Amino acid sequence: MAEQKYRDFFGKYKIQVGSTGNLGLSIGITSAALGFNVTVHMSADAKQWKKDLLRSKGAKVVEYDSDFSKAVEEGRKLSDQDPMSYFVDDENSMNLFLGYSVAARRLEEQLNNMNIVIDEAHPLFVYLPCGVGGAPGGITYGLKSVYKDNVHCFFVEPTHAPSMLIGMATGLHNDISVQDLGIDGKTHADGLAVGRPSKLVGKMMDYILGGVFTIDDYKLYDYMRYLHETENINIEPSACAAFEGFVKLETTEEGKRYIKQHKLENKMKNAIHTAWATGGNLVPEEINKQFLSTYLR
Repeated sequence: MAEQKYRDFFGKYKIQVGSTGNLGLSIGITSAALGFNVTVHMSADAKQWKKDLLRSKGAKVVEYDSDFSKAVEEGRKLSDQDPMSYFVDDENSMNLFLGYSVAARRLEEQLNNMNIVIDEAHPLFVYLPCGVGGAPGGITYGLKSVYKDNVHCFFVEPTHAPSMLIGMATGLHNDISVQDLGIDGKTHADGLAVGRPSKLVGKMMDYILGGVFTIDDYKLYDYMRYLHETENINIEPSACAAFEGFVKLETTEEGKRYIKQHKLENKMKNAIHTAWATGGNLVPEEINKQFLSTYLR
């Protein structure tokens, strides 16, 4: 009885969010479970199984033929017209950004429980898949507040959707899109399929981000198979972008230059590397099998 009372109360309000992937899943499923009227605005890049799962949980899914930015724009517009609606904004929300930063404390606890020391002699390197920038930006901010100069964070983006890289490299942030440079923005990494980066995040990252790497789509599936075969762990293709960060830091001229500039050459043997491999627990088994059997080369 009490539970229904709360659901009736929450049912008076609406939650809306724009997403290509897991933000939409988390907000949609949680909000529906609490009784909110929730609408997830999803771009053409979003996977069908995610849309189906959201609908099965009671969320309304609005699909757009265009990309993430359009889904967010339309979702925000509709939400702003309704005083009973709250829009979860992955582009410009400081609340969401700070919520993501809490993950740093959770990683700190995990490392402490494993007796892993992070200090000047034992630096931490973290590689984060990046779409619009909200989640990796918030996590980077949190990690920097915990470990200061002893943590080095890098974003990894698809070669066809390097929105944060372009925004930061040009200094234009959300005033430029990958399409402006003739890049199509289409990638198998649905959660990273973003053409225009977050203005809020990009300007913050100017001062604390180590760098941005890019990854070809075919490698997403290769890394996914390696992880499945060696650790029996299944994650989404988007999350597998993180593994490319470690490879490129160690093998590219730019990565080697970063290590030298920060006087890390003699510390790398003691370094801790973390691939931020989120996403995968909700993937249906048949979809996971399709991922594992996908070869793009």
